[in-house]
Amino acid sequence: MEHRVKSTRNVTLGLIAFLVTFFIAAPGHAAPKSKRPSIYDSQADGTKQISEALAVAKRKHKHVLLQFGADWCVWCHRLHGLFESNKDIARELRNEYELVLIDIDKVDGKMRNTDVVERYGSPTKHGLPVLMVLNAAGSPLTTRETASWEVGDDYDASKVLAFLKKWKTKPVSAHELLSAALAQAKSESKNVFLWFGAPWCSYCGLMSEFLDNADVKQNFGSAFVPIKIDIDRMTGGKELAEQNGRRDDDGLPFFVILDGAGQPLAHSRGPKGNVGFPVEPFEIEHFIKVIADTAKNLSPKQLGGIEIGVRKLKPDPQPTASQ
Repeated sequence: MEHRVKSTRNVTLGLIAFLVTFFIAAPGHAAPKSKRPSIYDSQADGTKQISEALAVAKRKHKHVLLQFGADWCVWCHRLHGLFESNKDIARELRNEYELVLIDIDKVDGKMRNTDVVERYGSPTKHGLPVLMVLNAAGSPLTTRETASWEVGDDYDASKVLAFLKKWKTKPVSAHELLSAALAQAKSESKNVFLWFGAPWCSYCGLMSEFLDNADVKQNFGSAFVPIKIDIDRMTGGKELAEQNGRRDDDGLPFFVILDGAGQPLAHSRGPKGNVGFPVEPFEIEHFIKVIADTAKNLSPKQLGGIEIGVRKLKPDPQPTASQ
């Protein structure tokens, strides 16, 4: 009898535990989950986001990838997670696209960025997340629902990667870009600031930021026609770098100053090697000397403005992944 009472009590307790577990785990009774980190900026203006991305895409010969979604959307987070965790997809996005996350969550009962959604033909009717590719001029190239990529509780990475590869820009000819820059330099009586970089190079990002600064661009542009050659993405980029004196041990960025006829006047290799984007005092000294020696019609004030622009930029303390 003693044994039977204990057994009944154990069964009862086990049944209660089962029911509690069932109702907590059942749909509509889910246990509280830790809040997912926000990936959509609820304060951002979608029109401004796209405008800024298009400016970068035009400069870097990329396309813009819009991802419409909201923070409450589980599959939006899963797709974004795949974008960051899959090395091949992350590389394709970094190299070929400017990614813009457009928030369409509701605030006070009204969906955000309705003007953007309507402008592009209401792509959200395909569900969330939904992707759209724009060319550098802002014209839509394709709209893609993502539900057909779902496999279990994740996405088929191979299908996502295939989509990104299909809709990226066609490779640009490095030789054609240089020819156009030389023609412009010759007609404007300037020299060409030819520099070589790659998407994975953080110091190349600093060089772009430096040359895109409004004050620097005005001063620099009075004496040079700057042109970037991406050795990874442009046709003939690596070969052109070799033809203009870059060695394997030079690293990136590497620059060379050419006259309007394409003849080299100076390069970024100083007494201690390639200065790339100059950070150390001796690197800045070499950079400014090269600019001063090869610039046409550049005043001391303009040269000083260029030096200020160089000195205020500092590299990211985090190490850069190689590829």
